Amino acid sequence: MDTVVKEKSMCNSNWRRRSATLLLHNIMTLFLGFQLAAFMMSSLMMMQVEAQGGWEVIVNNAGIASMHTVVTHYNTAVLLDRTDIGPSQLPLPDGVCRNDPNDESSTHDCTAHSAVLDLGTNTIRPLFIQTDTWCSSGQFNGDGTLVQTGGDNDGFSKIRTFAPCGGDGDCNWVETDVPLQNGRWYATNAQLPDGTQIVVGGRGIATVEYVPANGRGTTYVPLIADANDAQNDNLYPYVHLLPNNQLFIFANQDSILYDWQTNTVAANLPTLPGGPRNYPSAGSSVLLPLSGFNGWTDAEILVCGGATYGAFLNPGAAIPATQSCGRIAPLDANPGWALENMPLRRNMGDMLLLPDRNVLIVNGAANGAQGWGNAQNPVTTPVLYNPNGAPGTRFQTLTATDIPRVYHSTANVLPDASVLIAGSNTHQFYTLTGYLATELRIERFSPPYLAPGAPAIANAPGELAYGAAFTATINNGNPKFIDLNLLSAPYSTHSFAQGQRLLQLETAAPAAVGGGTYTVATTAPPSSVIAPSAYYMLFAVSNGIPSQAQWVHVG
Repeated sequence: MDTVVKEKSMCNSNWRRRSATLLLHNIMTLFLGFQLAAFMMSSLMMMQVEAQGGWEVIVNNAGIASMHTVVTHYNTAVLLDRTDIGPSQLPLPDGVCRNDPNDESSTHDCTAHSAVLDLGTNTIRPLFIQTDTWCSSGQFNGDGTLVQTGGDNDGFSKIRTFAPCGGDGDCNWVETDVPLQNGRWYATNAQLPDGTQIVVGGRGIATVEYVPANGRGTTYVPLIADANDAQNDNLYPYVHLLPNNQLFIFANQDSILYDWQTNTVAANLPTLPGGPRNYPSAGSSVLLPLSGFNGWTDAEILVCGGATYGAFLNPGAAIPATQSCGRIAPLDANPGWALENMPLRRNMGDMLLLPDRNVLIVNGAANGAQGWGNAQNPVTTPVLYNPNGAPGTRFQTLTATDIPRVYHSTANVLPDASVLIAGSNTHQFYTLTGYLATELRIERFSPPYLAPGAPAIANAPGELAYGAAFTATINNGNPKFIDLNLLSAPYSTHSFAQGQRLLQLETAAPAAVGGGTYTVATTAPPSSVIAPSAYYMLFAVSNGIPSQAQWVHVG
Protein backbone atom coordinates (compact mmCIF):
# COMPACT_ATOMS: atom_id res chain seq x y z
CA MET A 1 0.00 0.00 0.00
CA ASP A 2 2.81 2.37 1.02
CA THR A 3 4.64 1.44 -2.13
CA VAL A 4 1.59 2.24 -4.20
CA VAL A 5 1.14 5.59 -2.41
CA LYS A 6 4.83 6.35 -2.81
CA GLU A 7 4.71 5.54 -6.52
CA LYS A 8 1.60 7.66 -6.89
CA SER A 9 3.32 10.49 -5.01
CA MET A 10 6.41 10.17 -7.19
CA CYS A 11 4.21 10.03 -10.25
CA ASN A 12 2.35 13.14 -9.17
CA SER A 13 5.64 14.86 -8.37
CA ASN A 14 7.08 13.94 -11.78
CA TRP A 15 3.86 15.04 -13.43
CA ARG A 16 4.03 18.37 -11.60
CA ARG A 17 7.68 18.81 -12.59
CA ARG A 18 6.88 17.91 -16.19
CA SER A 19 3.87 20.20 -16.11
CA ALA A 20 5.91 23.04 -14.70
CA THR A 21 8.64 22.41 -17.24
CA LEU A 22 6.08 22.26 -20.02
CA LEU A 23 4.41 25.40 -18.73
CA LEU A 24 7.76 27.18 -18.56
CA HIS A 25 8.57 25.93 -22.06
CA ASN A 26 5.24 27.14 -23.34
CA ILE A 27 5.71 30.51 -21.65
CA MET A 28 9.20 30.84 -23.11
CA THR A 29 7.93 29.75 -26.52
CA LEU A 30 5.08 32.22 -26.29
CA PHE A 31 7.47 34.97 -25.14
CA LEU A 32 9.91 34.20 -27.92
CA GLY A 33 6.99 34.01 -30.29
CA PHE A 34 5.83 37.43 -29.19
CA GLN A 35 9.39 38.70 -29.55
CA LEU A 36 9.66 37.14 -33.01
CA ALA A 37 6.26 38.48 -33.96
CA ALA A 38 7.20 41.92 -32.65
CA PHE A 39 10.49 41.75 -34.53
CA MET A 40 8.75 40.62 -37.69
CA MET A 41 6.10 43.31 -37.27
CA SER A 42 8.79 45.91 -36.62
CA SER A 43 10.73 44.71 -39.65
CA LEU A 44 7.58 44.71 -41.74
CA MET A 45 6.77 48.24 -40.60
CA MET A 46 10.32 49.32 -41.40
CA MET A 47 10.04 47.67 -44.81
CA GLN A 48 6.72 49.43 -45.37
CA VAL A 49 8.22 52.76 -44.35
CA GLU A 50 11.17 52.15 -46.64
CA ALA A 51 8.75 51.24 -49.40
CA GLN A 52 7.00 54.60 -48.90
CA GLY A 53 10.04 56.73 -49.63
CA GLY A 54 12.49 58.69 -47.53
CA TRP A 55 13.67 62.23 -46.78
CA GLU A 56 17.11 63.80 -46.50
CA VAL A 57 18.17 67.36 -45.75
CA ILE A 58 20.83 68.15 -48.36
CA VAL A 59 21.40 71.83 -47.52
CA ASN A 60 21.05 73.00 -43.92
CA ASN A 61 21.01 76.70 -44.81
CA ALA A 62 20.60 77.83 -48.41
CA GLY A 63 20.56 81.45 -47.28
CA ILE A 64 17.32 82.14 -49.16
CA ALA A 65 13.84 80.61 -49.14
CA SER A 66 13.20 79.74 -52.76
CA MET A 67 9.68 80.66 -53.91
CA HIS A 68 10.65 79.97 -57.56
CA THR A 69 12.78 76.92 -58.44
CA VAL A 70 13.92 75.37 -61.73
CA VAL A 71 16.31 72.55 -62.63
CA THR A 72 18.74 73.15 -65.51
CA HIS A 73 20.34 70.77 -68.00
CA TYR A 74 23.67 71.44 -66.29
CA ASN A 75 22.37 69.49 -63.28
CA THR A 76 21.94 72.60 -61.21
CA ALA A 77 18.88 74.20 -59.66
CA VAL A 78 18.17 77.94 -59.79
CA LEU A 79 16.65 79.28 -56.56
CA LEU A 80 14.85 82.61 -56.62
CA ASP A 81 13.14 84.69 -53.94
CA ARG A 82 11.85 88.27 -53.93
CA THR A 83 14.24 91.17 -53.45
CA ASP A 84 12.22 93.44 -51.12
CA ILE A 85 12.47 91.32 -47.98
CA GLY A 86 15.51 93.03 -46.54
CA PRO A 87 18.80 91.14 -46.12
CA SER A 88 18.80 87.40 -46.77
CA GLN A 89 21.13 84.93 -45.06
CA LEU A 90 23.32 84.62 -48.18
CA PRO A 91 25.92 87.36 -48.77
CA LEU A 92 26.85 88.47 -52.26
CA PRO A 93 30.53 87.93 -53.13
CA ASP A 94 33.34 90.48 -53.15
CA GLY A 95 31.36 93.29 -51.59
CA VAL A 96 28.79 93.38 -54.42
CA CYS A 97 25.64 95.19 -53.33
CA ARG A 98 22.27 95.98 -54.88
CA ASN A 99 21.34 99.64 -54.80
CA ASP A 100 17.66 100.17 -55.50
CA PRO A 101 15.90 103.39 -54.47
CA ASN A 102 12.55 101.72 -55.19
CA ASP A 103 13.06 98.84 -52.78
CA GLU A 104 10.50 98.89 -49.96
CA SER A 105 12.81 97.25 -47.40
CA SER A 106 16.46 97.96 -48.14
CA THR A 107 17.74 100.39 -50.75
CA HIS A 108 21.32 99.17 -50.18
CA ASP A 109 21.46 95.37 -49.92
CA CYS A 110 24.63 93.26 -50.01
CA THR A 111 22.87 89.89 -49.80
CA ALA A 112 21.65 87.57 -52.54
CA HIS A 113 18.04 86.82 -53.42
CA SER A 114 18.83 84.17 -56.00
CA ALA A 115 21.31 81.30 -56.05
CA VAL A 116 22.46 78.22 -57.95
CA LEU A 117 22.46 74.85 -56.23
CA ASP A 118 24.98 72.35 -57.62
CA LEU A 119 23.11 69.04 -57.47
CA GLY A 120 26.33 67.04 -57.46
CA THR A 121 27.95 68.76 -54.48
CA ASN A 122 24.90 70.39 -52.81
CA THR A 123 26.80 73.68 -52.70
CA ILE A 124 25.24 77.12 -53.12
CA ARG A 125 26.55 79.96 -55.33
CA PRO A 126 24.87 83.37 -54.87
CA LEU A 127 23.46 85.18 -57.91
CA PHE A 128 22.81 88.87 -58.41
CA ILE A 129 19.36 90.04 -59.46
CA GLN A 130 18.36 93.70 -59.52
CA THR A 131 14.59 94.04 -59.83
CA ASP A 132 11.87 92.56 -57.67
CA THR A 133 10.83 89.03 -58.68
CA TRP A 134 8.12 88.63 -56.06
CA CYS A 135 5.42 86.22 -57.36
CA SER A 136 6.74 86.29 -60.91
CA SER A 137 6.62 83.63 -63.63
CA GLY A 138 8.99 81.88 -66.00
CA GLN A 139 9.81 79.18 -68.51
CA PHE A 140 12.77 77.78 -70.46
CA ASN A 141 13.30 78.68 -74.10
CA GLY A 142 14.25 76.05 -76.65
CA ASP A 143 17.97 76.75 -76.22
CA GLY A 144 17.83 76.19 -72.46
CA THR A 145 17.73 79.87 -71.48
CA LEU A 146 15.40 80.62 -68.59
CA VAL A 147 13.06 83.55 -69.31
CA GLN A 148 11.63 85.14 -66.18
CA THR A 149 8.85 87.72 -66.31
CA GLY A 150 7.17 90.28 -64.08
CA GLY A 151 7.06 90.68 -60.32
CA ASP A 152 6.28 93.57 -58.02
CA ASN A 153 7.40 97.20 -57.81
CA ASP A 154 10.29 97.82 -60.25
CA GLY A 155 10.01 94.24 -61.49
CA PHE A 156 6.40 94.56 -62.66
CA SER A 157 7.23 94.92 -66.37
CA LYS A 158 10.68 93.32 -66.41
CA ILE A 159 11.88 90.43 -68.57
CA ARG A 160 15.01 88.71 -67.24
CA THR A 161 17.07 85.86 -68.64
CA PHE A 162 19.40 83.29 -67.16
CA ALA A 163 21.57 81.18 -69.47
CA PRO A 164 22.71 78.33 -67.19
CA CYS A 165 26.29 77.09 -67.09
CA GLY A 166 28.28 74.33 -65.43
CA GLY A 167 29.35 74.24 -61.81
CA ASP A 168 32.55 76.20 -62.50
CA GLY A 169 30.86 78.90 -64.60
CA ASP A 170 29.93 82.42 -63.61
CA CYS A 171 26.54 82.71 -65.36
CA ASN A 172 24.20 85.24 -63.80
CA TRP A 173 20.90 87.03 -64.32
CA VAL A 174 20.52 89.53 -67.17
CA GLU A 175 17.88 92.27 -66.99
CA THR A 176 16.72 92.93 -70.55
CA ASP A 177 15.79 96.33 -71.92
CA VAL A 178 12.55 95.11 -73.53
CA PRO A 179 9.59 95.34 -71.11
CA LEU A 180 6.41 93.31 -70.94
CA GLN A 181 3.54 94.93 -72.81
CA ASN A 182 1.41 94.60 -69.65
CA GLY A 183 3.11 94.49 -66.27
CA ARG A 184 2.35 91.20 -64.52
CA TRP A 185 2.27 89.87 -60.98
CA TYR A 186 1.05 86.28 -60.27
CA ALA A 187 1.02 85.30 -63.96
CA THR A 188 1.75 81.98 -65.70
CA ASN A 189 4.09 81.25 -68.62
CA ALA A 190 3.84 78.43 -71.14
CA GLN A 191 6.17 77.62 -74.02
CA LEU A 192 4.47 77.46 -77.41
CA PRO A 193 5.24 75.40 -80.52
CA ASP A 194 6.53 78.47 -82.39
CA GLY A 195 9.27 79.01 -79.80
CA THR A 196 7.65 81.99 -78.06
CA GLN A 197 6.12 82.02 -74.61
CA ILE A 198 2.59 83.03 -73.73
CA VAL A 199 2.22 84.97 -70.47
CA VAL A 200 -1.26 84.58 -68.99
CA GLY A 201 -3.00 86.85 -66.49
CA GLY A 202 -1.74 88.44 -63.32
CA ARG A 203 -3.23 90.56 -60.57
CA GLY A 204 -5.51 93.12 -62.21
CA ILE A 205 -4.39 92.01 -65.70
CA ALA A 206 -6.91 89.95 -67.68
CA THR A 207 -4.84 89.65 -70.85
CA VAL A 208 -2.40 87.30 -72.51
CA GLU A 209 0.75 88.38 -74.34
CA TYR A 210 3.76 86.78 -76.00
CA VAL A 211 7.49 86.90 -75.24
CA PRO A 212 9.21 87.87 -77.38
CA ALA A 213 6.42 90.01 -78.78
CA ASN A 214 5.40 88.40 -82.07
CA GLY A 215 2.88 90.82 -83.52
CA ARG A 216 -0.14 89.28 -81.80
CA GLY A 217 -0.18 91.99 -79.13
CA THR A 218 -2.22 91.54 -75.95
CA THR A 219 -5.71 90.07 -75.81
CA TYR A 220 -8.39 90.33 -73.11
CA VAL A 221 -9.57 86.95 -71.77
CA PRO A 222 -12.69 87.14 -69.55
CA LEU A 223 -11.83 83.88 -67.75
CA ILE A 224 -8.89 85.48 -65.96
CA ALA A 225 -10.65 88.74 -65.05
CA ASP A 226 -11.19 89.19 -61.31
CA ALA A 227 -14.05 91.68 -61.19
CA ASN A 228 -16.58 89.23 -59.69
CA ASP A 229 -14.34 87.56 -57.12
CA ALA A 230 -13.41 89.37 -53.90
CA GLN A 231 -10.55 86.90 -53.37
CA ASN A 232 -9.17 87.16 -56.94
CA ASP A 233 -8.98 83.36 -57.16
CA ASN A 234 -7.89 83.52 -60.81
CA LEU A 235 -4.19 84.19 -60.21
CA TYR A 236 -1.44 81.87 -61.41
CA PRO A 237 -3.84 80.24 -63.91
CA TYR A 238 -3.18 76.62 -64.85
CA VAL A 239 -2.02 76.55 -68.47
CA HIS A 240 -1.34 73.35 -70.44
CA LEU A 241 -0.47 72.92 -74.13
CA LEU A 242 -2.74 70.24 -75.62
CA PRO A 243 -2.02 67.85 -78.53
CA ASN A 244 -4.43 69.76 -80.80
CA ASN A 245 -2.24 72.91 -80.47
CA GLN A 246 -4.72 74.69 -78.21
CA LEU A 247 -4.20 75.75 -74.62
CA PHE A 248 -6.19 74.52 -71.66
CA ILE A 249 -6.49 77.52 -69.31
CA PHE A 250 -8.05 77.07 -65.86
CA ALA A 251 -8.84 79.84 -63.34
CA ASN A 252 -10.85 79.65 -60.12
CA GLN A 253 -13.32 76.87 -61.03
CA ASP A 254 -13.65 77.34 -64.78
CA SER A 255 -11.60 76.54 -67.86
CA ILE A 256 -11.42 77.17 -71.58
CA LEU A 257 -9.73 75.91 -74.70
CA TYR A 258 -7.75 78.83 -76.08
CA ASP A 259 -6.51 79.13 -79.67
CA TRP A 260 -3.25 81.02 -79.23
CA GLN A 261 -2.74 81.38 -82.99
CA THR A 262 -5.93 83.43 -83.41
CA ASN A 263 -6.25 84.74 -79.83
CA THR A 264 -9.77 83.39 -79.48
CA VAL A 265 -11.63 81.16 -77.05
CA ALA A 266 -12.27 77.87 -78.86
CA ALA A 267 -14.54 76.34 -76.19
CA ASN A 268 -15.85 76.90 -72.68
CA LEU A 269 -15.58 73.83 -70.44
CA PRO A 270 -17.78 72.77 -67.50
CA THR A 271 -17.25 74.27 -64.05
CA LEU A 272 -15.25 72.11 -61.63
CA PRO A 273 -17.24 71.70 -58.37
CA GLY A 274 -15.63 72.03 -54.98
CA GLY A 275 -14.64 75.67 -54.62
CA PRO A 276 -11.79 77.81 -55.96
CA ARG A 277 -8.59 76.09 -57.09
CA ASN A 278 -6.16 78.91 -58.00
CA TYR A 279 -4.18 81.42 -55.98
CA PRO A 280 -4.87 82.43 -53.26
CA SER A 281 -7.03 79.34 -52.75
CA ALA A 282 -4.50 77.26 -54.59
CA GLY A 283 -4.68 73.61 -55.34
CA SER A 284 -2.49 72.35 -58.18
CA SER A 285 -2.77 70.85 -61.65
CA VAL A 286 -0.98 68.62 -64.15
CA LEU A 287 -1.48 67.53 -67.71
CA LEU A 288 -1.35 63.76 -67.25
CA PRO A 289 1.34 61.95 -69.29
CA LEU A 290 0.89 61.84 -73.05
CA SER A 291 1.76 58.58 -74.78
CA GLY A 292 3.04 57.71 -78.23
CA PHE A 293 1.30 54.35 -77.89
CA ASN A 294 -2.05 56.05 -78.50
CA GLY A 295 -0.84 58.62 -81.01
CA TRP A 296 -0.39 61.38 -78.40
CA THR A 297 -4.14 62.09 -78.42
CA ASP A 298 -5.33 60.99 -74.99
CA ALA A 299 -5.01 64.28 -73.10
CA GLU A 300 -6.37 64.52 -69.55
CA ILE A 301 -6.06 67.28 -66.95
CA LEU A 302 -5.94 66.65 -63.19
CA VAL A 303 -6.72 69.41 -60.65
CA CYS A 304 -6.42 68.59 -56.94
CA GLY A 305 -7.02 70.47 -53.72
CA GLY A 306 -7.65 74.13 -53.04
CA ALA A 307 -9.15 76.23 -50.27
CA THR A 308 -12.76 76.75 -49.25
CA TYR A 309 -14.04 80.10 -50.45
CA GLY A 310 -13.65 82.61 -47.63
CA ALA A 311 -10.49 81.10 -46.15
CA PHE A 312 -8.37 83.87 -47.66
CA LEU A 313 -10.75 86.59 -46.45
CA ASN A 314 -10.77 85.15 -42.91
CA PRO A 315 -7.14 84.21 -42.25
CA GLY A 316 -7.62 83.27 -38.58
CA ALA A 317 -10.61 81.01 -39.11
CA ALA A 318 -8.62 77.85 -40.01
CA ILE A 319 -11.24 76.87 -42.58
CA PRO A 320 -10.61 73.30 -43.88
CA ALA A 321 -8.96 72.91 -47.27
CA THR A 322 -10.47 71.07 -50.21
CA GLN A 323 -10.08 67.29 -50.44
CA SER A 324 -11.37 66.64 -53.95
CA CYS A 325 -9.64 66.19 -57.30
CA GLY A 326 -11.21 66.74 -60.69
CA ARG A 327 -10.13 64.98 -63.88
CA ILE A 328 -11.24 65.93 -67.37
CA ALA A 329 -10.47 64.98 -70.98
CA PRO A 330 -10.89 68.48 -72.48
CA LEU A 331 -10.73 67.36 -76.12
CA ASP A 332 -13.54 64.82 -75.79
CA ALA A 333 -16.74 65.52 -77.69
CA ASN A 334 -18.62 66.00 -74.41
CA PRO A 335 -16.02 66.66 -71.69
CA GLY A 336 -16.96 66.48 -68.02
CA TRP A 337 -15.20 66.39 -64.66
CA ALA A 338 -14.83 63.12 -62.77
CA LEU A 339 -14.37 63.70 -59.02
CA GLU A 340 -12.53 61.69 -56.39
CA ASN A 341 -11.12 62.48 -52.96
CA MET A 342 -7.52 62.58 -51.86
CA PRO A 343 -6.63 60.82 -48.58
CA LEU A 344 -5.91 64.24 -47.02
CA ARG A 345 -7.27 67.74 -47.35
CA ARG A 346 -4.66 70.02 -48.93
CA ASN A 347 -4.13 73.47 -50.32
CA MET A 348 -0.77 74.85 -51.50
CA GLY A 349 0.22 71.34 -52.59
CA ASP A 350 2.68 70.83 -55.45
CA MET A 351 1.83 68.22 -58.09
CA LEU A 352 4.69 66.60 -60.00
CA LEU A 353 4.78 64.10 -62.83
CA LEU A 354 7.23 61.40 -61.76
CA PRO A 355 9.40 59.44 -64.24
CA ASP A 356 7.21 56.33 -63.77
CA ARG A 357 4.16 58.36 -64.94
CA ASN A 358 2.59 58.59 -61.49
CA VAL A 359 1.80 61.93 -59.84
CA LEU A 360 3.30 63.12 -56.55
CA ILE A 361 1.33 65.57 -54.38
CA VAL A 362 3.53 67.16 -51.73
CA ASN A 363 3.74 70.25 -49.44
CA GLY A 364 0.79 72.38 -48.34
CA ALA A 365 -1.62 72.83 -45.44
CA ALA A 366 -4.93 71.36 -44.29
CA ASN A 367 -6.48 74.69 -43.29
CA GLY A 368 -6.43 78.28 -44.48
CA ALA A 369 -5.19 79.65 -47.80
CA GLN A 370 -2.10 81.10 -49.41
CA GLY A 371 -0.79 84.39 -48.09
CA TRP A 372 1.07 85.69 -45.07
CA GLY A 373 -0.05 83.87 -41.94
CA ASN A 374 -3.07 82.28 -43.63
CA ALA A 375 -1.92 78.66 -43.43
CA GLN A 376 -2.54 76.30 -40.52
CA ASN A 377 -1.88 72.60 -39.95
CA PRO A 378 0.84 71.78 -42.48
CA VAL A 379 0.36 68.57 -44.44
CA THR A 380 3.73 66.84 -44.25
CA THR A 381 2.60 63.53 -45.78
CA PRO A 382 3.04 63.21 -49.55
CA VAL A 383 0.51 61.34 -51.63
CA LEU A 384 1.07 59.27 -54.76
CA TYR A 385 -1.60 59.22 -57.48
CA ASN A 386 -1.70 56.45 -60.09
CA PRO A 387 -3.52 57.78 -63.17
CA ASN A 388 -4.00 54.26 -64.54
CA GLY A 389 -5.54 52.82 -61.38
CA ALA A 390 -9.24 52.19 -60.94
CA PRO A 391 -11.21 54.97 -59.22
CA GLY A 392 -11.00 54.48 -55.48
CA THR A 393 -7.58 52.80 -55.66
CA ARG A 394 -5.42 55.55 -57.16
CA PHE A 395 -4.01 57.17 -54.00
CA GLN A 396 -1.24 55.99 -51.70
CA THR A 397 0.16 57.90 -48.71
CA LEU A 398 3.95 58.06 -48.40
CA THR A 399 6.47 58.79 -45.67
CA ALA A 400 6.03 62.17 -43.96
CA THR A 401 8.76 64.77 -43.53
CA ASP A 402 9.60 66.62 -40.32
CA ILE A 403 9.75 69.98 -42.13
CA PRO A 404 6.47 71.80 -42.91
CA ARG A 405 6.32 73.44 -46.34
CA VAL A 406 3.48 75.90 -46.83
CA TYR A 407 3.30 79.27 -48.60
CA HIS A 408 6.18 79.92 -51.04
CA SER A 409 7.33 76.29 -51.24
CA THR A 410 8.52 74.50 -54.37
CA ALA A 411 9.02 70.97 -55.69
CA ASN A 412 11.02 69.77 -58.72
CA VAL A 413 11.95 66.35 -60.09
CA LEU A 414 15.72 65.83 -60.30
CA PRO A 415 17.73 63.85 -62.88
CA ASP A 416 18.29 61.05 -60.35
CA ALA A 417 14.47 60.67 -60.12
CA SER A 418 14.33 62.08 -56.59
CA VAL A 419 12.45 65.29 -55.76
CA LEU A 420 13.93 68.60 -54.62
CA ILE A 421 11.85 70.37 -51.97
CA ALA A 422 12.68 73.98 -51.08
CA GLY A 423 11.24 77.16 -49.65
CA SER A 424 8.36 77.98 -47.30
CA ASN A 425 7.90 81.49 -45.99
CA THR A 426 4.48 82.46 -44.78
CA HIS A 427 5.75 85.82 -43.45
CA GLN A 428 6.22 89.17 -45.18
CA PHE A 429 9.93 89.16 -44.28
CA TYR A 430 12.38 86.49 -43.16
CA THR A 431 11.17 85.27 -39.76
CA LEU A 432 13.52 82.56 -38.53
CA THR A 433 11.76 81.67 -35.27
CA GLY A 434 8.21 80.92 -34.18
CA TYR A 435 5.33 79.13 -35.84
CA LEU A 436 6.02 78.21 -39.47
CA ALA A 437 9.33 80.05 -39.50
CA THR A 438 11.01 80.95 -42.78
CA GLU A 439 12.53 77.70 -44.04
CA LEU A 440 16.08 77.83 -45.39
CA ARG A 441 16.72 74.07 -45.48
CA ILE A 442 16.52 72.13 -48.74
CA GLU A 443 15.36 68.51 -48.78
CA ARG A 444 15.50 65.64 -51.20
CA PHE A 445 12.57 63.19 -51.22
CA SER A 446 13.23 59.69 -52.55
CA PRO A 447 9.99 58.18 -53.88
CA PRO A 448 9.27 54.47 -53.31
CA TYR A 449 10.54 53.51 -56.78
CA LEU A 450 14.17 54.32 -55.89
CA ALA A 451 15.19 50.74 -55.19
CA PRO A 452 17.96 48.28 -56.13
CA GLY A 453 17.88 47.03 -59.68
CA ALA A 454 17.51 50.37 -61.42
CA PRO A 455 18.22 50.38 -65.16
CA ALA A 456 20.94 52.61 -66.57
CA ILE A 457 21.05 54.45 -69.89
CA ALA A 458 24.35 53.36 -71.42
CA ASN A 459 23.84 55.24 -74.66
CA ALA A 460 21.22 57.55 -76.20
CA PRO A 461 21.40 60.50 -78.57
CA GLY A 462 21.83 63.91 -77.00
CA GLU A 463 19.81 65.58 -79.76
CA LEU A 464 16.38 64.37 -80.91
CA ALA A 465 14.88 65.66 -84.15
CA TYR A 466 11.10 65.56 -84.38
CA GLY A 467 9.81 62.21 -85.64
CA ALA A 468 13.30 60.70 -85.93
CA ALA A 469 13.84 57.05 -85.07
CA PHE A 470 16.58 56.31 -82.55
CA THR A 471 17.86 53.53 -80.34
CA ALA A 472 18.77 53.67 -76.66
CA THR A 473 21.05 51.14 -74.98
CA ILE A 474 19.93 50.13 -71.50
CA ASN A 475 21.78 48.13 -68.87
CA ASN A 476 19.93 46.02 -66.30
CA GLY A 477 16.54 46.28 -67.94
CA ASN A 478 13.52 44.01 -68.15
CA PRO A 479 13.84 41.82 -71.27
CA LYS A 480 10.09 42.14 -71.86
CA PHE A 481 9.51 45.87 -71.62
CA ILE A 482 11.44 49.09 -70.95
CA ASP A 483 9.75 52.48 -70.86
CA LEU A 484 11.45 55.57 -72.28
CA ASN A 485 9.91 58.74 -70.87
CA LEU A 486 10.77 62.39 -71.56
CA LEU A 487 10.20 64.78 -68.67
CA SER A 488 10.41 68.57 -68.99
CA ALA A 489 12.07 70.90 -66.48
CA PRO A 490 9.25 73.20 -65.31
CA TYR A 491 9.27 76.48 -63.40
CA SER A 492 7.88 75.65 -59.95
CA THR A 493 6.14 78.38 -57.98
CA HIS A 494 2.97 78.90 -55.94
CA SER A 495 1.79 75.27 -56.21
CA PHE A 496 2.03 75.04 -59.99
CA ALA A 497 4.89 73.71 -62.14
CA GLN A 498 4.65 75.91 -65.23
CA GLY A 499 5.48 74.03 -68.45
CA GLN A 500 5.46 70.57 -66.90
CA ARG A 501 4.85 67.63 -69.27
CA LEU A 502 5.78 63.96 -69.52
CA LEU A 503 5.91 62.08 -72.82
CA GLN A 504 5.93 58.28 -72.99
CA LEU A 505 7.70 57.29 -76.19
CA GLU A 506 6.34 54.37 -78.20
CA THR A 507 8.96 51.65 -77.88
CA ALA A 508 9.55 48.25 -79.42
CA ALA A 509 10.32 45.18 -77.32
CA PRO A 510 13.89 45.29 -75.95
CA ALA A 511 16.53 43.43 -77.96
CA ALA A 512 19.19 41.61 -75.93
CA VAL A 513 22.82 42.31 -76.77
CA GLY A 514 24.30 40.26 -73.92
CA GLY A 515 25.46 40.79 -70.38
CA GLY A 516 22.13 42.19 -69.21
CA THR A 517 22.24 44.96 -71.83
CA TYR A 518 19.36 45.70 -74.19
CA THR A 519 18.64 48.08 -77.03
CA VAL A 520 15.27 49.78 -77.28
CA ALA A 521 14.06 51.19 -80.58
CA THR A 522 11.76 54.20 -80.46
CA THR A 523 10.81 57.45 -82.19
CA ALA A 524 11.14 61.03 -80.97
CA PRO A 525 7.96 63.10 -80.48
CA PRO A 526 6.45 64.10 -83.83
CA SER A 527 6.32 67.89 -83.45
CA SER A 528 6.74 70.92 -81.23
CA VAL A 529 3.03 70.71 -80.44
CA ILE A 530 3.70 67.50 -78.51
CA ALA A 531 7.17 68.49 -77.28
CA PRO A 532 8.02 72.20 -77.43
CA SER A 533 11.71 72.53 -78.19
CA ALA A 534 13.67 72.30 -74.94
CA TYR A 535 16.00 70.19 -72.86
CA TYR A 536 14.22 67.16 -71.41
CA MET A 537 15.25 64.45 -68.98
CA LEU A 538 15.16 61.06 -70.68
CA PHE A 539 14.38 58.29 -68.19
CA ALA A 540 14.44 54.54 -68.79
CA VAL A 541 11.93 52.80 -66.53
CA SER A 542 12.13 49.05 -65.92
CA ASN A 543 9.99 47.09 -63.46
CA GLY A 544 8.68 50.44 -62.23
CA ILE A 545 12.18 51.69 -61.34
CA PRO A 546 13.56 54.72 -63.19
CA SER A 547 17.15 55.21 -64.28
CA GLN A 548 19.30 58.25 -63.78
CA ALA A 549 18.15 60.63 -66.53
CA GLN A 550 20.14 61.67 -69.55
CA TRP A 551 19.52 65.23 -70.71
CA VAL A 552 18.46 65.38 -74.35
CA HIS A 553 17.58 68.35 -76.50
CA VAL A 554 14.35 67.98 -78.47
CA GLY A 555 13.67 70.08 -81.56
